[in-house]
Amino acid sequence: MTIFLRSLQMIVEGFNILVLIYFISLNFFYLLTSIFAFKALRVYARQLKAIHIEELIANAGAPPITLIAPAYNEEPTCIPSITALLSLNYPEYEILVVNDGSQDNTMKKLIEAFDMIPAHRAPTSAIESATIRQIYRSSHHSNLWVIDKDNGGKADALNAGLKYCRTPLFCAMDADSILERDALIRIARPFLEDSRTVAAGGIIRIVNDCTIRGGTLKEIRLPKNWFAKFQVLEYLRAFLSGRMGWSALDSTLIISGAFGIFKRSVVADAGGYATDTVGEDMELIVKLHRHCREQNIPYKISFVPDPVAWTECPESAKILGRQRDRWQRGLYEVLTRHRVMFMNPRYGRIGLFAYPYFYLLEMLGPAIEMPGYIMFVIALLMGTVSYTYILAFFMAAFIFGVALSIFSVALEELTFRRYPRTSDLLQLFLLAVVENFGYRQLTIYWRIHGFISALRNVQGWGKMERKGFNLEESS
Repeated sequence: MTIFLRSLQMIVEGFNILVLIYFISLNFFYLLTSIFAFKALRVYARQLKAIHIEELIANAGAPPITLIAPAYNEEPTCIPSITALLSLNYPEYEILVVNDGSQDNTMKKLIEAFDMIPAHRAPTSAIESATIRQIYRSSHHSNLWVIDKDNGGKADALNAGLKYCRTPLFCAMDADSILERDALIRIARPFLEDSRTVAAGGIIRIVNDCTIRGGTLKEIRLPKNWFAKFQVLEYLRAFLSGRMGWSALDSTLIISGAFGIFKRSVVADAGGYATDTVGEDMELIVKLHRHCREQNIPYKISFVPDPVAWTECPESAKILGRQRDRWQRGLYEVLTRHRVMFMNPRYGRIGLFAYPYFYLLEMLGPAIEMPGYIMFVIALLMGTVSYTYILAFFMAAFIFGVALSIFSVALEELTFRRYPRTSDLLQLFLLAVVENFGYRQLTIYWRIHGFISALRNVQGWGKMERKGFNLEESS
């Protein structure tokens, strides 16, 4: 029995050391990206004061853009979303809504609301997709089209839109998102400033309980639901501290599928979206890195912090869990598919820096972090852990997480100040503390579940429910 206990003690101590190394490594990268994000945001804010985006667009010539919006069972949100798209402040753009075999009244609502009639539209590429049933064009809005097709998934719907895209740039988004009126003008800026740019992503914010009137966001507030509140904080941290920092390091590996803009010709040459993964947005970015590096194409992929897409987030543990399960499966599928890039100098910073981080700390991280909490409790009960380790673990696992979240809220307040209410700002600071004691561990559990699902080759998105936007009648 004594030998068993000693062996158990050695295993627990060894794993606890591994967990501490993991937290220190994770926090090092968080700190690094946060520092670069802070510097980049300061520079960006100064540039915004000196440059008028509208003048830049007018002088440089705005490249035409096609918005591709896949829609599957989006009956509650598709009409206000598309109404918002029709009012965007951009000189020349088209909207391609791709109805991906919806089982509800999405198609019926689109036809009725925008007076859609059958129309011909010639394809511009040979990218494959599920069968196209019919193409419609609005009688009232000449730039609004709907592609009605058999169900094939989001990536397949994006490929269908890409197949009929006629402009040099296209914007991939969700049909349940609201773009701010000047979002296209702002996100097009990298393409005007640097001809090497092949992709750029904007920021995603949570629209739950905000007020929308006439397709435009009129009142911004924190959601009432606690799960949604925590996601507001997560998104601030992920975009302002995370993606801004990775972009400053020229190592962007993810552009959100809810709002990204791309050079059509490069994406088409790379083969379009992969339809055999639930992480099609990240897979495209990784594939673009590989394609451009392997073909010796000068390129740049950027994140732009001020163009905003507002989207509805899950408000129940069940639906949120499905989403995080899917995200983790997608991460696994993408990184294992392109593992040739891992520590490969041929792919520059992506192969030597960004890819190992996402592979070791984001993909494998949950399988270390959750058992780490359990082992820590076991070590406490056995009385084998030192006070020094307890302090180090608490600092690495909790205190730094709180500091990072507070820093992200501070970045939001110092730069864009989207939440004007003092009470909302105070709630965000409170959430930065509270989320580390329960909610974070719950998300780790969902991610572990997603990791196991990926190992079991589980497919599909899982059912996602929408409650719809908080609409206010136009006066």
